[in-house]
Amino acid sequence: MKVLFIGGTGLISEAVSKLAVERGIQLYLFNRGQRNEFVPEGAQVLRGDIRNPAEAAEALKDYEFDAVVDWIAFTPEHVRSDIDLFTGKTKQYIFISSASAYQKPQQNYLITEETPLENPYWQYSRDKIACEQLLLDAHRNSGFPVTIVRPSHTYGDTAIPAALTSWAHPWSLIDRIRKGLPIVIHGDGTSLWTLTHNTDFAKGFIGLLGNPETIGEAVHITSDESLNWNQIYAAIGQAAGKDPQVVHISTDFIAAFAPPGTADGLIGDQAVSSVFDNSKLKRLVPDFAATVPFAEGVKRSVAWFEQHPELCTADSEWGALLDNLIAKHGVEAKPLSFYV
Repeated sequence: MKVLFIGGTGLISEAVSKLAVERGIQLYLFNRGQRNEFVPEGAQVLRGDIRNPAEAAEALKDYEFDAVVDWIAFTPEHVRSDIDLFTGKTKQYIFISSASAYQKPQQNYLITEETPLENPYWQYSRDKIACEQLLLDAHRNSGFPVTIVRPSHTYGDTAIPAALTSWAHPWSLIDRIRKGLPIVIHGDGTSLWTLTHNTDFAKGFIGLLGNPETIGEAVHITSDESLNWNQIYAAIGQAAGKDPQVVHISTDFIAAFAPPGTADGLIGDQAVSSVFDNSKLKRLVPDFAATVPFAEGVKRSVAWFEQHPELCTADSEWGALLDNLIAKHGVEAKPLSFYV
């Protein structure tokens, strides 16, 4: 199978790229070459910028693929360019959407692919919904061979997943826990959340490549493990080797006192319980099984960062944000073991 990944070296896609090559897929990566350390041996890199349609068309003019996956399409404009570029050049186009597009708050705690798409809180999610609608229109009107994949909160060695965290400096959370400084958990920490290791995601995703049953369909890929946020932060503390000191603060309070945009993903996604029914994925990919529990996965992440000390950096602005929220809230921190 001949497959093109646009991107292919990001947090989720690097695990899929690696497994694709291991499974014997003839893999091409089209990107700007900024994360070459995550290109698996055996993949061929085509250098270019997908945001420059003329450049991309020139670089890819002599190629056709069994499947094309765009890992970095976020807006309808990105998708329109892809439709123009890949119509007639691939048997399957996979759009990476987001499980945050599902109805917030949903009417049923258990999320299936039939759960309505509606997120009034987060522009990122609304853009993904618009992309899905555009692609499905193209499928209905002209047969464009789209498959939609909706990841939820997916992480890997290079990430320490949490809710109110520093995305640019993930180690900040571990640094703060080890120093005994208080961290913030939104709400009372009892809402449910689903975290998926990128190697588990990859197993589900590879099974969708070239699968004709997926054309015109949407599928989410997540772990079957649902934890509440207190349990999640307890596992992070265990990986850090120290019980976190925590302050529970309501999401509304965080949004009111955090800088604009800081809490959009929290309000529009992580503050709402999310439990996923993976029946559709398991029907399409019968051998799929998520085998990395979060407690194990986050230990891998901490170990990876410790092996890369140059990335063990702390975000002072993020730390100041937590300190400000805690001071304004006026509640003393307690060890997380008090709640778990």
